Amino acid sequence: MIIGVGIDVAEIERFDAALQRTPGMAQRLFLERELYLPSGERRGVASLAARFAAKEALAKALGAPPGLLWTDAEVLTGANGQPGLAVSGTVAARAEALGVRSWHVSLSHDAGVASAVVVAEG
Repeated sequence: MIIGVGIDVAEIERFDAALQRTPGMAQRLFLERELYLPSGERRGVASLAARFAAKEALAKALGAPPGLLWTDAEVLTGANGQPGLAVSGTVAARAEALGVRSWHVSLSHDAGVASAVVVAEG
């Protein structure tokens, strides 16, 4: 059963400007392992913008309750390249309260825009 669906977009240039303007913003939004590719290379801004959009979409899928922490949701990349989510803390508590048992995630970035869709399934 679908419990919630969220979608979000982020303008990549604007997101990059915010990261440049606000020292420490990346650490407030992302876990350290989200900032790097499996090769150890730092993720590009388009990839980070898509991950930020996924966290926004996740919040929407959960009904956008106040108090969710950005770092309580991790956007993962599976062995086959498929994105996924790992949740903890505030996000896991809200998901459990709603009966969420699994997540479906899609990320994209093109033409200066990053987007994400998150489906919460119970």
